Amino acid sequence: MEKVIGITGQAGFVGYHLTSFLEIQGGFKVKAFKDEFFDDACIMQDYVRDCNAIIHLAALNRHNDPDEIYNKNLELTRKLIDALEATGSKAHVMISSSTQEERDNPYGKSKRESRLMLESWAKKAGAKFTGLVIPNVFGPFGRPFYNSFISTFSHLIATGGEPTVEVDAEIALIYVIDLCREIHKVIVEGIEASPYPVPHSAIAKVTEVLAKLFEFKKSYMDNNVLPELKNIFEVNLFNTFRTYIPDDFYPVKLTRHSDNRGTYVETMRSLIQGQSAFSTTKPGITRGNHFHLRKIERFCVIKGKASIKLRKHGTDDVIEYIIDGEEPAIVDMPIYYTHNLTNIGEDELLTVFWINEFYDPKDPDTYYEEV
Repeated sequence: MEKVIGITGQAGFVGYHLTSFLEIQGGFKVKAFKDEFFDDACIMQDYVRDCNAIIHLAALNRHNDPDEIYNKNLELTRKLIDALEATGSKAHVMISSSTQEERDNPYGKSKRESRLMLESWAKKAGAKFTGLVIPNVFGPFGRPFYNSFISTFSHLIATGGEPTVEVDAEIALIYVIDLCREIHKVIVEGIEASPYPVPHSAIAKVTEVLAKLFEFKKSYMDNNVLPELKNIFEVNLFNTFRTYIPDDFYPVKLTRHSDNRGTYVETMRSLIQGQSAFSTTKPGITRGNHFHLRKIERFCVIKGKASIKLRKHGTDDVIEYIIDGEEPAIVDMPIYYTHNLTNIGEDELLTVFWINEFYDPKDPDTYYEEV
């Protein structure tokens, strides 16, 4: 039987990733949540009533009035507790607290007090509780100037802006998909702890991250060279950066060299290894309809006419690129974007594919979903 999962703050950065991650794991039904549910006690009670587990992510991170951050976050927690008490819930409740608990600022204090409030409710109710204390979270689709300095830097660099470093320090970081895996483990194993320190993915100085992002921009956007990615942190950072590149950056046209022997087109320059392949596609046939959570993938149409479509998982907007092999071009697939390739010409379509890792049938990182 599927576990029913409630996630407050579902529309936010972590909420989007956690909803998507749990859904594709199987065995979970994530109930849709809207922030306005907090404004109606009856709706909140209906929402929590049949939940086996609830992850409380909803919180205000930034505001011009520091007191508003503190007051709003405690208000949201109280409203959740009111709904839990009114329904006699025994759900396993988790809260996303922060390593800023240790700091004397409104956000940190509100997260610590919210964790203690929910811990107290769980003891009285005889329910499971996990107070997740989370390092700085980064990853694709974070809001610039709000969620993470990496979101802000990536957005500015990808769009020609100039980031500034206010304070250079070593920061403990966790990639958002690693956080989702940790929460998944807590749910599946029924882990109870408060506080529950979530391990970081990496530690890096702010200036080191900034330099790496500039390196990505120069190599990948300016020179069409896949940069060297020395470890999983750099892969995660690069996949994060790519999601801030404007849609109209693609398709990237390639230089075609022709003489009496035929045609030569360079399709790939990369400082990392990977796997290459090619396919032929008959007219009217579509390939793909899947997305990845970690892979870096490139399509290069070299003969025929193709429609390449992409759609971010959980959204409705479709991006389409029309490419003719007479002008060879590439499109790279961002993670979380389901994508397909259709031959819209009258002749056979020839496409070259590159991906940054060998295909592993035991760990394919391929999730099927129609564009």
